[in-house]
Parts: sequence; structure tokens; C-alpha cells
Amino acid sequence: MNHGDPVLLHTQGRVRHIILNRPRALNALNHAMVVRVGAALADAERDDSITAVLITGAGERGLCAGGDIRTIHDDARAGGGTSLDFWRDEYRLNARIARFPKPYVAIMDGIVMGGGVGVSAHGDIRVVTERSRIAMPETGIGFVPDVGGTHLLGAAPGELGTHLALTADAVGAADALLCGLADHFVPSQRLDGLITELAGCGTAAEIEETVRRYASPAPQGELAAHREWIDSCYRADTVEEIIDRLDRSGVPAAKGAAEAILGKSPTALKVTLSALRRARGLGSLEAVLDQEYRTSCTAFTRPDLVEGVRAQIIDKDRDPRWSPASLAEVTEADVALFFAPLGDRELGLAAAPGATA
Repeated sequence: MNHGDPVLLHTQGRVRHIILNRPRALNALNHAMVVRVGAALADAERDDSITAVLITGAGERGLCAGGDIRTIHDDARAGGGTSLDFWRDEYRLNARIARFPKPYVAIMDGIVMGGGVGVSAHGDIRVVTERSRIAMPETGIGFVPDVGGTHLLGAAPGELGTHLALTADAVGAADALLCGLADHFVPSQRLDGLITELAGCGTAAEIEETVRRYASPAPQGELAAHREWIDSCYRADTVEEIIDRLDRSGVPAAKGAAEAILGKSPTALKVTLSALRRARGLGSLEAVLDQEYRTSCTAFTRPDLVEGVRAQIIDKDRDPRWSPASLAEVTEADVALFFAPLGDRELGLAAAPGATA
């Protein structure tokens, strides 16, 4: 095992341990990492001596902050296309994780965003800690939630997922549990003991029982107290009406949410709302990933992705110049283009769900 590798693999007892190993980049995913994790899962699936897979992130800051956004920015700015290949393999990996036949345990400690959600929240046993901060922040960079994010957020209770998708807010452990993004809260000081004990588990039942022994009630979250205005405001049919309801609600937190939404890409907001609503009717994760591949491919060709990453990540001036600049300028036809079939470039997971990376 080369400790300089971006993905470390080793076996503890009967558990194959995958460690995302780019701590200085908050373990951001690149294409090589996605391919390596996919190959590790294929090997673990074939190996009868392996009972389960465990995924963690190197360092103290988080599991994974998402995809390597700088690389995607540079590729889009140069008019390239390698990001489309990355997403194709990444989304296939997300589907493989969801259908993996052995227990897949994800330690969602620290920052877990975007692609980090994709390699964790589709697993069987998802563990959060008091340090967890989980988000799908795509609208803030002119992009649309992907990696199955619209599937996960669309399935959240009421309109909680719509709130998180449009505001790009991060949530802690209790709210992740409430939204169905995680299963168990384990205090961070108990993680080492949990990982050690998991290595000795021989069955799925033993793994589940071990995690439950280490788990405890999560500290109180924030979203449960806001369900009334969130469900009322976000069930509106358009982003404009959602913002109007938030502003007129008389609730300070709702007004803050409206202000947060208005700072995001108008195009990304409208496409995201449509993607969430469509995802609820698609059913399978594979069908949603197919849809997300269409939205991602289209977003890649639009100016807001390059501008959003520039403003948030590269120049960090936090002053993106969106195009179009207002919600009123984004037409229904503009939104529909993001969902148009890609012809022979389709991801095609729903048609062949076994064909994962």
C-alpha cells in the first residue's frame, strides 16, 4: 500500500477498508479515484472472504468535499470534455454502491458534500458524528445536484430536500438523520473503536449490531422546528413563488432562506427545482442518475458553472455574475434543454442497471 495514493485499500479482518486519501484537498474526488474505488468494490464483491466494505476519509476535516471542482472548471473553460467521462464513471459508481450486495459502511465524519454524499449516502450503514456537515452545494456554483442527490433530497420528508437543494445549506448529524441521509450517530471519539470491532464481524447482522452498540442519540438539530414553514413555502410550483412565500411568511429564518436562494444561479435554481420534482416520479436511483447526467452535461456547457467556481473557489470574491442574471430571464424552454435526451451519449443506467463501474 503506497500511502501517497489518492485511494488507500487494506483489509482488516473480513472488512475491506477504502480510504479517500487527499486530505489537503479535503479528499476531493478525481476520475482516477472513482475508477479505483469502483475496482475495489468489484474485487470485494467477488472475494468470499470479505464480509463488508468500509469507506472513510484521511485527515481530520472530512470524508470528502465533493468532486475536484477546479479541474472541472478548467476543463469547461477550455472547452474540453473529460469531466463528462468523470461524471459517467462517478454516477455508475454511485449506482454500484446502492446495489452493492454486501454491507457498505460509510463514516460521514466532518465535511461531506457533493460527490462525498454520492460515495456515502447510497450505502447501507451511514454513520454521522458531531463534526458532520453534509450538503449538496451545487446551486452556489451554477450547477445542479448530482451523484443521486436529487434522488436522496427528493425522498426527504416533506419539502426538506427542496430547502437544502435550493439554499445549498449544510446540515449536522440530527438533520442528516431526519432527512434520510444517514442512519446512525456515533460520537467521533468512538470511531476508532467502532472500526476496530467491525473488522471482527462475520455477518451483516453482526455489523449492524456493532454499529448500533456504538451509536447514541444525536444532539438536537435545527430543521425539525422549521418544518411548518419549510413545507408550506417550498411546495410552491416555481422558484419565484417559493421566494415570495418565504418573504411573506413572517419567519426570520424563512426570510434568510430567501436571501440565500437569491444569491444562487437563477438557471441552476430553476433546473434544480424541476430535477427534484421529476426525480420523485422516476422511482429508481438509476433513472435519476440518467437524468442527472443530462443536467450535468448541459450545465457543463453553460457560463454559470465556470463563473460560479471562479467566484466561490478560485478568486473567492463571492460575487458571481450569473447569466441570465435573474429568475425572470430563465424561461421554461431554457430549463427544458437540461432534460433533453443525449442520444448516443446517454448514461443508460436505467436500461441496464447492472452495468455499473
